[in-house]
Amino acid sequence: MKASGIFNHENAFQNNGIDSSGKKFILTDETVTIPSTGESLTIVDCKRENNDDSFYFKEEILKKKIILHYTAGYLKGDIATLTTNHVSVPFVIARNGKIYNLFASKYWSFHLGPRASGGNTAMSKSTIGIELSNIGPLKKIGNHLVSTYRDDDVYCSLDEIDYYTHLPNAYKNYNYFATFTNAQYESLILLLKFLSEKYNIPKTMVALSDRYSKMTDSVFTNYNGIASHVNCRTDKTDIGPAFDWDRIIQGIGV
Repeated sequence: MKASGIFNHENAFQNNGIDSSGKKFILTDETVTIPSTGESLTIVDCKRENNDDSFYFKEEILKKKIILHYTAGYLKGDIATLTTNHVSVPFVIARNGKIYNLFASKYWSFHLGPRASGGNTAMSKSTIGIELSNIGPLKKIGNHLVSTYRDDDVYCSLDEIDYYTHLPNAYKNYNYFATFTNAQYESLILLLKFLSEKYNIPKTMVALSDRYSKMTDSVFTNYNGIASHVNCRTDKTDIGPAFDWDRIIQGIGV
């Protein structure tokens, strides 16, 4: 999908609640307040029309970490994928900044994978996953950047510099990554503030020297704070080098 078409794609889901597989969702805006700042945060409650909740576990577990992901897709497909089986996260942030809440964050679903540091089950239970809708790494073909799925899946041209980040040194064999939007950063900052206060999770970030490295089992298990998928999996690229950590650090007041 072309980056320029994502706005209409996301608006279509917001208007009709139908994901890429045809599943229907009931979307309801809810507003919460961040106690320490008084800021308001609007979250879109996103529930299956048939009340299907089979993709997560209604088991309350103490939360110690927040893990950031990107979806490697587009919103309708993101919602479809994350409401099938038991691989999901409570929050998906669209490129327009809307935060979709798939289930209560006190519950859990698998979201780290079988090779995750500390174990997929234990760490998925004790973490809150947030997915940012983003296609991730891109390949250069001629004057265009395409997704890693198909060479004819054009994302943007090299002239559309707002849609991508170019790395002079490749990260995991990729020099191009899709950028995140201002709206996503603004929503993520508010959501991180809210969740860190709600669950008493420290506003701690992984040190810059280790930010793109996998932690050992013991280090990841004992880490309390905000991290990303690459900190527990060597085969993942999210949330990736196109992500502006400094903006988040400044925004949440680390």
